[in-house]
Amino acid sequence: MEDIRIVVNGAGASASSCTRLYMELGAKRENIVMCDSKGVISVRRTDLNREKQFFATEREVNTLAEAMAGADMFLGLSVADVLTPEMVQSMNDRPIVFALANPNPEISYEKAKASRPDLIFATGRSDYPNQINNVLGFPYIFRGALDVRATTINEAMKLAAVKAIASLAKESVPDVVNAAYGLTQLTYGQDYLIPKPMDPRLLTWVSIAVARAAIASGVARKAITDWEEYKNHLQDLMGYDNKLVRQFTEAARQDPKRVVFAEGSHPNMLKAAATARDEGICYPILLGNDERIAKLAIELHIDLEGIEIVNLRHDNEMERRKKYAKILAGKRAREGVTVDEAVDKMFERNYFGMMMVETGDADAFITGLYTKYSNTIQVAKEVIGIREGYNTFAAMHILSGKRGTLFLADTLINRSPSTNILTDVAKLTCEAVQFFAHEPVVAMLSYSNFGSDTEGSPARVHEAIRTLQESFPDMAIDGEMQVNFALDRHLRDSKYPFTRLYGKDVNTLVFPNLTSANIAQKMLQETGSGEMIGPIQVGLKKPVHFTDIESSVRDIVNITTVAVIDAIVHRKRMQAR
Repeated sequence: MEDIRIVVNGAGASASSCTRLYMELGAKRENIVMCDSKGVISVRRTDLNREKQFFATEREVNTLAEAMAGADMFLGLSVADVLTPEMVQSMNDRPIVFALANPNPEISYEKAKASRPDLIFATGRSDYPNQINNVLGFPYIFRGALDVRATTINEAMKLAAVKAIASLAKESVPDVVNAAYGLTQLTYGQDYLIPKPMDPRLLTWVSIAVARAAIASGVARKAITDWEEYKNHLQDLMGYDNKLVRQFTEAARQDPKRVVFAEGSHPNMLKAAATARDEGICYPILLGNDERIAKLAIELHIDLEGIEIVNLRHDNEMERRKKYAKILAGKRAREGVTVDEAVDKMFERNYFGMMMVETGDADAFITGLYTKYSNTIQVAKEVIGIREGYNTFAAMHILSGKRGTLFLADTLINRSPSTNILTDVAKLTCEAVQFFAHEPVVAMLSYSNFGSDTEGSPARVHEAIRTLQESFPDMAIDGEMQVNFALDRHLRDSKYPFTRLYGKDVNTLVFPNLTSANIAQKMLQETGSGEMIGPIQVGLKKPVHFTDIESSVRDIVNITTVAVIDAIVHRKRMQAR
């Protein structure tokens, strides 16, 4: 900041503090002009107190208009309408104007933006871009200071907060922030210079930076040595994250895998791939037109370093398409699939991407933002195949909320399952629950309880329970039952003490059909019952996982994390054979 010329309009405590902070960041005092209600604070004035004397300029300027000529930045902490469009026009190229008087700024947003196109502008108001608000700093500065029992809040801690906020502004913006402000795509630039006050990441970014600075500057009375644990503690306070997701993420970071993203030119999938890369979860591979993806990355301010792009329809992928086609035709020859037909299929992203996993060119595959589920499910059966011993595969969602972790199945694949399919779904779900380090306690749901209705789906669920209990006497599973009996242990135990679930809290719900499962999952998600992860496929031979058209960036990142863990376990199984 050495050569930046700054004008500060206002001489109160906030103005003095900000100006001193600019100097800490490298601004030269001779390049700073401060003004009060009487004009420029100059060495020629005789009415200055000690604080103002520190900022008095030797430059031959007396008015705000004179000070603004050739300035690079204006900081207003004063009153409304003291800045004119002509003053803004007299500033240097690409000037910065922070007009922070409340409720009305030193110049209105409309006048300022109309004065020149290269202006970088911010106010203290929430109804315009770039709201500068104390809430961006104070709560988190205090949080970091209190957590290390700092004896004071010094300049080093303030400076750390400033740098943390500035760094966060350049990160990809979570969907929760876009949604909170009714926006679709916030990216760093003229209209997004600073994080939004409702960005939940401020808690961890700023508090941790402040705590570190307090320790480094010697004013902390309590040391923090495990910063990851401290971050987790902060996230628990906020309720923004949950332990289950963090456990998945940490496991994936230990052994990141190559993950193929089918819809590489979809903004959410591109952002999710970049986020997963940045978090160390995987090595992303994007399928799609490389020029289109590169253009989109520029628009979204995403760095493509470390992300592989495969244009599956380009001529340079012809030999790989032929190779994949021969393998697929060999697998499905008895079903009438020829090599020529298989070559045509390899121009489709789901066939090509799944063949990458099937042949070992990648470890996992994420799809679903564009393609209909029915088509994707069929491709998965053809290319990857269902695990031995099963007639179907299924999908489940994981709900992590106040009452703990709940597993829901089948939320995607089987529309009107038969008794045999319900049996497979229950067994696959139990294995998946154990995979996620939980002991399954399973309720198979219906609108009836334990044979009170003997027709339709209740009868199919009832028969599936009979088969499972005979085949797996130690499995904690029972039904059919209504969902209130499943989730209320005391109600269930008092009414039906004979169940295998007596005294147990159910953590796994198997639904009688796709309609009820999907409705329940969507309802729980929309009512904010907790963080929902899924759909997670169970029962395919290799890691292929699905998203849907409504998936947020965080949804896709969560599924990617699960896919990486799935790939890690799959690799270990193969090595053990």
